[in-house]
Amino acid sequence: MARTPIWKSIAATLSGEIGEGLYLPGDKLPTEAQLASRFGVNRHTVRHALSDLVEQGIVHTRRGAGAFVAQRPTDYPIGKRVRFHQNVAAAGRTPTKQVLSFETRLASPAERVALALEEGDQVHAYEGLSLADGQPIALFQSVFPAARFPDLRDTLQVSGSVTAALQAAGVTDYTRASTRLTAKTATATQALHLRIAEGAPILRSVGINVDVNGTPVEYGRSWFAGDRVTLTLGEG
Repeated sequence: MARTPIWKSIAATLSGEIGEGLYLPGDKLPTEAQLASRFGVNRHTVRHALSDLVEQGIVHTRRGAGAFVAQRPTDYPIGKRVRFHQNVAAAGRTPTKQVLSFETRLASPAERVALALEEGDQVHAYEGLSLADGQPIALFQSVFPAARFPDLRDTLQVSGSVTAALQAAGVTDYTRASTRLTAKTATATQALHLRIAEGAPILRSVGINVDVNGTPVEYGRSWFAGDRVTLTLGEG
């Protein structure tokens, strides 16, 4: 009778433990050395088992960091109104943001076109990470006309919400005027922020939001981790 290869038995054991909730989405598995000691095998055998789990989509690995239980992708609607906190909460996750930078500078040519600005006009550039249950799902950059929203930085620091900050500046509502989605691969910096492998698939979203009068208020770009987010298109 044919014997089951040891690596398959290890993969099945780890898969079962993940299924039972011993390891939750985003959790780091024991190191190769720890698993080798536990199962009484060499690290090559453990590596074979982990590769099998990666192929099944059960875990993912990060170079130099180890193996992690894969996240269930978060549904993220892209429609007339795109609201990060609302979208993530609706998917049953806890939304948070991590600010990476905030600067006021001259608008680039692309930003001037998107926001209908003149040469020499300034913008507020807000960059950060969008997280669901503490795991990064997107790297974002949002750019706003500085002259129209002089106090945006202060209100953003207080509320942590673009919607609330724009409301404080008199924008009662804003909607998505355009969205462009493009498949990309993660650069080294993007991979570091998103905790994924360099070259992993990501999806870039470029959008323009306008107020009730059709005037652009935000030009945004987001880079979504491909295995953590399912973008859905609709009217909402």
